[in-house]
Amino acid sequence: MTCGMNEYVDNCVFDFRKKYQVTQEDLARAVGVTRQTIIAIEKGNYTPSVLLALKIARFFKTTAEKVFQYHDEK
Repeated sequence: MTCGMNEYVDNCVFDFRKKYQVTQEDLARAVGVTRQTIIAIEKGNYTPSVLLALKIARFFKTTAEKVFQYHDEK
């Protein structure tokens, strides 16, 4: 039970895309999802699976922890 606990995942996908000058479409194609999925991830409306998070991190040649951050506020 998670009474009174607020857990969420934040991400820096947008920042990584801008840093590497990659479009949403390019990233989506590279990791095997739709552009709409990338949009939803960037907006925080969708938390990707571990597999997708790892693919995105690998695409940017970094760790999943640098792209996605887990927050646990009690």
